[in-house]
Amino acid sequence: MKRFLVILIFVFFSKTLLAEHITGGQIFYTYLGQSGGNYTYSITLLLYRDSLSAGAQLDAMAGIGIFDKTNNALVWNNTVPLAFVENQHLSTPGKCITNPPSVIYQIGHYNFVVSLPASLNGYTVAYQRCCRINGITNLVGSSNTGATYTADIPGTRSIATAPENNSAQFVGVDTVVVCGGYPFTYSFAAIDPDFSDQLNYFFCEAYVGGSQSASAPNPPSTPPYASVNYAFPFGSGNPLGPGLNIDAATGLITGTAPPFGIYVVTVCVQEIRNGIVIATQRKDLQIKAGDCAIAKAQLNPKYVTCDGLSFAFSHPDNPLITAFYWEFGDPGSGANNISTLQNPSHDFSAPGSYTIKLVTNRNQDCSDSANAKVEVWPGFFPNFNTNGICITNPVQFNDATITNFGVVDSWNWTFGDPTATNTSTIQNPTHLYTSIGPKDIQLIVTNSKGCVDTINKSVTIIDKPVITLAFKDTLICVPDPVQLQASGTGNFSWTPLTNIVNANTATPTVNPTTTTWYHVQLDQQGCINDDSVHVRVVSFVSLQDMNDTIICQTDTFRLRIISDGLRYQWTPAASVSDPALQNPMAISGNSEIYHVVASIGTCTAAKDIQVTAIPYPVAKAGLDSTICYNTPAFLHGSHNGNTFSWTPVNTLTNANTLNPIANPTQPTTQYVLMAFDTRGCPKPGRDTVVITQLPRIRPFAGHDTLVIVGQPVQLNAEGGVTYTWTPATGLNNPNIHNPVGIYGSEIDSIRYIVRIYNEIGCYDSATVKVTVFKTIPYVFVPTAFTPNGDGLNDVIRPIAVGVQKINYFRVFNRWGQLVFSTTTNEQGWDGKIGGTPQASNVYVWMVSAIDYLNKPIFLKGTVTLIR
Repeated sequence: MKRFLVILIFVFFSKTLLAEHITGGQIFYTYLGQSGGNYTYSITLLLYRDSLSAGAQLDAMAGIGIFDKTNNALVWNNTVPLAFVENQHLSTPGKCITNPPSVIYQIGHYNFVVSLPASLNGYTVAYQRCCRINGITNLVGSSNTGATYTADIPGTRSIATAPENNSAQFVGVDTVVVCGGYPFTYSFAAIDPDFSDQLNYFFCEAYVGGSQSASAPNPPSTPPYASVNYAFPFGSGNPLGPGLNIDAATGLITGTAPPFGIYVVTVCVQEIRNGIVIATQRKDLQIKAGDCAIAKAQLNPKYVTCDGLSFAFSHPDNPLITAFYWEFGDPGSGANNISTLQNPSHDFSAPGSYTIKLVTNRNQDCSDSANAKVEVWPGFFPNFNTNGICITNPVQFNDATITNFGVVDSWNWTFGDPTATNTSTIQNPTHLYTSIGPKDIQLIVTNSKGCVDTINKSVTIIDKPVITLAFKDTLICVPDPVQLQASGTGNFSWTPLTNIVNANTATPTVNPTTTTWYHVQLDQQGCINDDSVHVRVVSFVSLQDMNDTIICQTDTFRLRIISDGLRYQWTPAASVSDPALQNPMAISGNSEIYHVVASIGTCTAAKDIQVTAIPYPVAKAGLDSTICYNTPAFLHGSHNGNTFSWTPVNTLTNANTLNPIANPTQPTTQYVLMAFDTRGCPKPGRDTVVITQLPRIRPFAGHDTLVIVGQPVQLNAEGGVTYTWTPATGLNNPNIHNPVGIYGSEIDSIRYIVRIYNEIGCYDSATVKVTVFKTIPYVFVPTAFTPNGDGLNDVIRPIAVGVQKINYFRVFNRWGQLVFSTTTNEQGWDGKIGGTPQASNVYVWMVSAIDYLNKPIFLKGTVTLIR
């Protein structure tokens, strides 16, 4: 739901000494007559209070001052009592408004009579109070901003009889409901008993007044009075935003209500007598935006479309409006002249001016209607062009707007230049820019039919145009011509004019007989730039070739010549990297005669170069091999050259032979055999042999173990690829890494040796001892231990026989405290708790284990710690 506005005299939160209960005020007076040179007036101060406010009541006394405008001197002040309070009530607004406010106002009347002598410039009557409420939408720091209410008594400077004046008095009803987002009217109309006076209304600034330290100054401070500080985008001329206006002749505010909030609005009315402003009266109100909606048809006063015959209309959502009936005033559109949509689109039958009508809630409660003008004038095309882009000259802007109806009647230019002359309203302006670079130009243009459109273009301002030359130095041979090549935007001209064709183009043709500099000038809309091309002239082509040469077969080779030619052609073309290069690579790798032609235009020169290719000497380093760790490798090389060498030599024995012994220290080592000969190829032939040394075998046969007669034991060796166990006694398979052994009573113990082989048959060995107990599976625990560090019986530990797994071995002191726990066989307690040695005593142990037949074992006993 939209936020809406209730315009009312709003009450502020009260403070004991401040005026947050006062929401507005005005001062007016009646002329009573003249006596003894003095003019007598009956003056009334009206202060407004919201009766529903919890703030203070209207002040019982009001301090009022009168100041002479000639010198702003205080000429009268007094404390005026509250005469009476008038109540105003907002009548029930009816069912066609949602959330209507409850409004009851009090208007305090303070009346007094004063006689004043004639003044040249008149008088200011003033009353001040602090402070306005916090959170006023269109003010900054409103809670510290007071209010001043004034009235003008005219002087004799303008009209001698002007002091015989009855002031204008605002009489508009203040209990008016206006809902935000809807059209509304609010009357600030005034009456003037001097019927010959003309009244002129306008928005004016609200004045600040009392302060926190002087809430009700008596007398008021001396004028002139400062304006309140308006919050952007509000101001004294638009206190309710851009959607509202005041009629200068009637004081009627019309427009669209602002959004939710509280606003200070001040209206001034000038009293004009015989064409002269003799006095200005003021009314200052705080207007509150409430939360309501009205069942009102809402149309803009006028719609304009200039880009076609179709127009999309819309109406804001409103919970009180359930039906829409549009008449587009376009009989030519037939049945389409009517729509019952909330947001219809209509295709008008022809260009022209139409009157549309909208009826909301037709034939229902809360029905309303509104009319609007629709101007349909398709064919409005804004455009402009420019002449001149040079920083030193003004740029001419030319309007090129086309309109099919009416005439183009206004132009608003923005030149994109931060200067005082950045804008213009003439049709074809000029502008002198102060800096180079891209400038964003905007033209807002209108026509007499009400069309408005905007076009934006970018213009780049330059100090000189850019000239791009394809080359700045060239060579020709007499009598050949050459075409010079320039590019850029603008008009070209070349000099000198001898031996040149098309001198006023970007690409003239020249054929000088001697070396010549040709100069080019580019003119781009008054901006000038210039450059030059050097044309060197010769009568023949110079060509110096390289000597015939020998290369190693399959090698590439750089062919080299010295020449001033512009173009080259090598043959055979397939044998060079690029036959058009001056010095290409010879890539055939074979013996060739290379022929080159160098040319400058029609002048040519040619040479032949003999290249002889000699095969590389052949070297064979032998086959790659793999060796065991820390063993030698035997190399076997051969070659067809005169000499040879091996690298690296630091791990070779007899490196000066073709069959050295290698003792590599790395997992992989490459040995290179190079062969040399004297047949013409200066480079050696090469071959590589790779020796891979396998890592050292690290054999492991497992830990010595205990087993009982007839119970299986799982052995487990590691570190290789294949395994051989000796002796094979008791083993189910001596050629695997994890055989199972079972032993009879005739064996007390046996030590196995296992050979562990890698992938090429290298091996190492390890041993493991199996002790055979002729007992049932059991966990042996000693009855005493002496933790004195002599290496004998220093710990209490479990010794498991025929046991697959120890679930736990635990030791407790005599208080039941756990002092040690393990699941590892033969791991024990050293007689310390938290690093502190324990005294001699008896301790209890418990053990839980599982034998190789998965049967549980549970034992417990005591052990004595002896110190």
